[in-house]
Amino acid sequence: MSDNTPNHLNPYSLKQVFLHNLNRIYFGKCYLNNNLEHIIGQASFSNLQLAIHEFWGDIKKQIVRMEEVYAYMGETPSDKNCNPIKSIVKDQFCLDEKQQITILSDMDIIMYLQLLEHVNITSCRMLMMVAKLLKYDKVNQLLTECFDESIDNDRLFVIISKEYLTEE
Repeated sequence: MSDNTPNHLNPYSLKQVFLHNLNRIYFGKCYLNNNLEHIIGQASFSNLQLAIHEFWGDIKKQIVRMEEVYAYMGETPSDKNCNPIKSIVKDQFCLDEKQQITILSDMDIIMYLQLLEHVNITSCRMLMMVAKLLKYDKVNQLLTECFDESIDNDRLFVIISKEYLTEE
């Protein structure tokens, strides 16, 4: 085994890893929650607007679930060191730049939202592994619900993309 192989983490360190990553997705979701109305206004296709509304409803539920996780753990969210996720959310793929054809703006929105869902999927997967190690069964269930919604939202945006890209 290499000297670079990490040692198994003790419960305190596992909890710190868990909170660090939970904070990142929590504050990313909060920022997105505060800015989705603007993104909906930029979408030209009514089915895309409806999909974003559905996505927004799931984000609100995920924020509530994450707040339950913090309460269960006796912790308070901290946005210290959350810049990478906030940067992705704030960047918005330059969505405010006007495109020559509408489909470019709509496809940028879809790719942007799918990118964020993939970050959430990956984060939830890792957080669920840590929650299992910490024997946080309730937390694992809450994260599983967030994970499942993110998978469903990713599929929804794939379906919307196909509506643009499929021949009649």
